Amino acid sequence: MRLPRSGAGWTIAVFGVLAVLLGALGLVWPEAQLRMLGFEVPETRAPGDYTGTFLTASSMASFNMGVYYLLAVATEWRAFYRFTVVFRLVTFTVFTLTVLADVAPDRFIGVALWEGAGAVATALGLRWDARRSAAEGGSAPISTLSQVSGVSGGATSRSAAAGPAAAAGTDR
Repeated sequence: MRLPRSGAGWTIAVFGVLAVLLGALGLVWPEAQLRMLGFEVPETRAPGDYTGTFLTASSMASFNMGVYYLLAVATEWRAFYRFTVVFRLVTFTVFTLTVLADVAPDRFIGVALWEGAGAVATALGLRWDARRSAAEGGSAPISTLSQVSGVSGGATSRSAAAGPAAAAGTDR
């Protein structure tokens, strides 16, 4: 695995590694994961309590998502970076509302804040990378419309759908 090649890549890599590690923790030691999130861990579970099943599914999803993030870093898939900013802000909002509605314990707000901080860090990393590229004589920063569509101008533009199979280091 190669190291990230951009500021935004580093933010995605950190999140990816933590998602893999926390997913693995939930699979190997689910009680620790529940305690970390502020949930009670009773000695026995009532019949029909599928907390363990749900935690296994969530932990496996976290593990897989971490691998996807690390794949995006390895290919410098910038369209994926931008995508994560939007959906991590959505996650922040949903998790915050879950705590405010007393559906989750107050300690769960840490998960919401982690998602929000990660989204902001990646957005700042993308902005920093664009400014650094422009200062180094690269192309001018990409407009917001171009970022969403994946088109960066010029005759060799790639579609956002090009994904990780496109040449590494290009802005997809």
